[in-house]
Amino acid sequence: MADPAADSPELAADLAANDTIFGRILRGEIPCDPVHADGRCLAFRDVAPQAPVHILVIPRRRLVNLAEAQPEDADLLGHLLLVAAQVARGQGLTAFRTVINSGADAGQTVFHLHVHVIGGRPLAWPPG
Repeated sequence: MADPAADSPELAADLAANDTIFGRILRGEIPCDPVHADGRCLAFRDVAPQAPVHILVIPRRRLVNLAEAQPEDADLLGHLLLVAAQVARGQGLTAFRTVINSGADAGQTVFHLHVHVIGGRPLAWPPG
């Protein structure tokens, strides 16, 4: 996989300062099972899947969570959702759930925004 940070000093600095597990994955310090990669995001299989398909889509530039997103993040947020749909289709899913936990009380445990793509089995509502 090419290193998008090599072309962007701002992205490289952000990546170097990102002390989350996702920062370590993006730097290549922790391996992952990627299903999509581009200059703006990485999608990979969750190591503790909650369904037969459980993929995380993370931006390469760190946003802590959705609550901290700004208007200038709109293009990136849209891209993350389009990639989520693309990877779901790539996994053969015709029905799936996307989840973005924003804040500890909402279940966020890694403070780097990420989109969960979950499917491959019936999903009940409401969730936990």
